[in-house]
Amino acid sequence: MIGARSVPGLLEAAAEEFGDRVLLRVGEVTRTYRETRRAAATTAGALAARGCRPGDRIAALTGNRIELVDLILGSAWLGAVLVPLNTGLRGPGLRHVLNAAQPAFLLAEPEPAARVVEAGYRGTLWVTDAAGDLPTPEDGAPELPPARVRAEDTAFVLFTSGTTGTSRGVRCPHAQFSWWGRNVADSLRLTADDVLHTCLPLFHTNALNALAQAMTVGAAYSLAPRFSASRYWTQVAQAEATVVYLLGAMVPMLLARPPGPHDRAHRAWRGLSPATPGPAWQPFRERFGVTLVDGFGSTETNLVIGSTPEEQRPGCLGTVRDGFSARVVDELLAPVPDGTPGELVVRSHQPFAFATGYLGDAESPAPADWRRTGDRVVREPDGSFRFVDRIKDVIRRRGENISSQEVESAVRAHPAVADAAAFPVASELAEDEVMVAVVLRPDRTLDPHDLVRHCERELPPFAVPRHVDVVAELPLTETGKVRKAELRARGITATTWDRTARLSPSPPTPG
Repeated sequence: MIGARSVPGLLEAAAEEFGDRVLLRVGEVTRTYRETRRAAATTAGALAARGCRPGDRIAALTGNRIELVDLILGSAWLGAVLVPLNTGLRGPGLRHVLNAAQPAFLLAEPEPAARVVEAGYRGTLWVTDAAGDLPTPEDGAPELPPARVRAEDTAFVLFTSGTTGTSRGVRCPHAQFSWWGRNVADSLRLTADDVLHTCLPLFHTNALNALAQAMTVGAAYSLAPRFSASRYWTQVAQAEATVVYLLGAMVPMLLARPPGPHDRAHRAWRGLSPATPGPAWQPFRERFGVTLVDGFGSTETNLVIGSTPEEQRPGCLGTVRDGFSARVVDELLAPVPDGTPGELVVRSHQPFAFATGYLGDAESPAPADWRRTGDRVVREPDGSFRFVDRIKDVIRRRGENISSQEVESAVRAHPAVADAAAFPVASELAEDEVMVAVVLRPDRTLDPHDLVRHCERELPPFAVPRHVDVVAELPLTETGKVRKAELRARGITATTWDRTARLSPSPPTPG
């Protein structure tokens, strides 16, 4: 019997219940639930014919395409472990994840395939555009029965983004995928009439788990190749989407675009957008007609804290969802009072809703263990949680802890600013100084003196940036997260403005 909390079990049940309803819309390909189940079974057969066995690791280094979706479902159907890799990886970073994952097989597009070879990969390499090279449902392979996987068996290894340190491979069990589908579907109030549209990469837990949400309720899943701020709402309209998925810099980037006829020419009315800055929430809804639903989840956990479209408090993550516990603790892991910032720790009461650990760990956490998140939050007296910062991104200045997110929110409120990232740089005295890298709106210029005056009205004195660097773009991961480690390493540059320097000129605006 297939495990009820497994990827094959979820797909089998969905195909039985929703049969001829559309599940997938990827590029020119549209498939029903029944056709998707058949594609998974025949892809599993094609993988087996090429020597892949249950438990083997299969890596993928491709963009969002139907072959990757087939591999995701086909490898799970076979009982193999899929390792989708960040398509931007190269050099030492690529060697690191390949050495950590040790995949026996690897699917790549032609250009990344060359990088894989340069990185020293010695396993079986399949190239997507090579005729006959790629295991697909069209191979003529037989349909295999679904593997007898358990809820706790690893379905995927997902590598963390590495924005604050070395990327780690997270062991994600089958049940975690299933619980993601159930928990987020409940939070977003999804139904079989919804079309879920994402342009986020499938190596990220957000896009991967939106597929589970669709299968949970019988909705359609629309997958775009990548995020484009200029074409976003056109793509949403073409997909006939009712739900969208946003991350990182996407919200301020969309708001920074000039208003246009496509802003509301679509059916979408809600979107999952974790850690949305409070000041952006209402302008986004008023302009685009989309209610952003916040929440806390990570590659290692699940939707532990969340809200619903009808229960919103801008700037808050929401409240603890059924099946989980959460608390805020100090450096000694002792609980702190409501209203006091501390680290969020979480625990699951849903069997195997959390990851089972990291690649290379000698021991796995017990299912009932509290998990540290590395996120600094505040629990309000009403039970809601407010995100403050990643603990590694907190800026320490003059004995005060400064939230980089709060500084960024204040800077983004300036009319000339499209986006910003705040980070610490070394001080001549001790601890840190606050620096911001700023991206301007089109055809705008910025006087940093004016930005500081603006921040003085929005922030306490100790949080007002000392250094301002106007840049053409922020260094982003493929999921829209700012690479803070890169900014900290870059530090003060020749174009950086220092508000403590007498008669400091304004820095040049990048061309």
